This record gives sequence, C-alpha cells and structure tokens, in this order.
Amino acid sequence: MKPKSSAKSPKILVIDVGGTNVKMLASGQKEPRRFPSGPTMTPGNMVKQVKEATKDWEYDRISLGYPGPIINGRPLREPHNLGSGWMAFSFSKAFGLPVKIINDASMQALGSYEGGHMLFLGLGTGLGSAMIVDGFLQPMELAHLLYKKGKTYEDYLGLRGLERLGKKKWRRHVAKVVERLKEALAADYVVLGGGNSKKLDTLPAGARLGKNENAFIGGFRLWKE
Repeated sequence: MKPKSSAKSPKILVIDVGGTNVKMLASGQKEPRRFPSGPTMTPGNMVKQVKEATKDWEYDRISLGYPGPIINGRPLREPHNLGSGWMAFSFSKAFGLPVKIINDASMQALGSYEGGHMLFLGLGTGLGSAMIVDGFLQPMELAHLLYKKGKTYEDYLGLRGLERLGKKKWRRHVAKVVERLKEALAADYVVLGGGNSKKLDTLPAGARLGKNENAFIGGFRLWKE
C-alpha cells in the first residue's frame, strides 16, 4: 500500500467492522472488498488484513465503523463478537494515517440521512441506534432501555428476539417500537437498517428501509463534516 495524499481531493478508505465480516471501500472504487471477522479477530489482525486487501488502492485517511459505543474518538468497551484489545489500540499509529472512528450504526445513519429529523435503527445481532437532527449526528444507545416484561428493546428487536419470538411476533414489535420511538423523539422519519431489516414484509408507518452500502456513504461524509 502506497497512500498518496491530495490537498484537492482527499482519498478516503471506509472500513465497516462487523461481527461476521470486515468490509472496505475507497474513494473512486466501485466494488467493496471484505474478509471474515469473528471472535478471534484482534485490531492488529484487522489492520494487517485491511492493508493486504487494499494494497492496490490509494487513500490518505480512514473512516472506521466500530460495533460499539465511541467516546472522544475511542471505543468505550470491547466488541461483543470480536477479539480483545480494541479499546487501547491506536488505529492512526497502526495505519500511519488519520483515522476517524464512529459507531457502525451512526456511520450507516449518516449515509442514510435525507434531511430533517431522522431516527436510525439497525436491526442486526443487536440494536443499533442514532439520530440526526438538522444535520447534527447524535449517537444513541437505545438498545438497553427497558421495553417490556423486564426486557430491553434489544431483547425484542435484536437477533435474540427474532429467534425467541419468530418472524410474525418480531415484526409486530418492530412496528410498535418504531411508532413509539418516532413519536417520543419527534422524528420526521425512521430508517431501518441492519441485516434483519430485510425480514420485514411490510414497513411500519413513517419508516423506510436503509441499505448496508449506506455505511460507506456515511464514512465518506464523515470527512466532509
């Protein structure tokens, strides 16, 4: 990899770190690349594999979507589905480039935004959430708030809820939660992203489907803010 800087047009590499795969896309490229992640993947392994997978791409800065909360540009806790060592890791030092780290749901939210007040809910292994109000991004942690019967929103809308309830009941709870949160947070619309959003047969009122590739758009937008 020989990144070349350009004062006129920054070249950005977006890395979307997930519990199953790490996906990458750089400025000017059309097709993302990926490699498997999983419970043994450390940040050092991730950096090494990203460098190898993108050695023929040019980039001078990086956006990194992380599966967990971010405080002051650093992970607040270790990821549930990956190896350890992420909290103390220096990504800028490892890559030798400026790196902006953002929660993965926030990155997809940023790429899904079309103005106004938008609530983003990521229906995946867990429940990602973020809100953008008139262009200002606010990462959120709605997943662990109590919802019903001593269980959280994530217990119902995440993968555990889908498996426990079955598709039919799970879809009903998705609709109820979208209605409740849209009203409570005064959102103009709700974007439903994450892999399990594809399991919805009809969309709740005021909701639209996101796309996983919007995470890359969000990563590019991160450097334009």
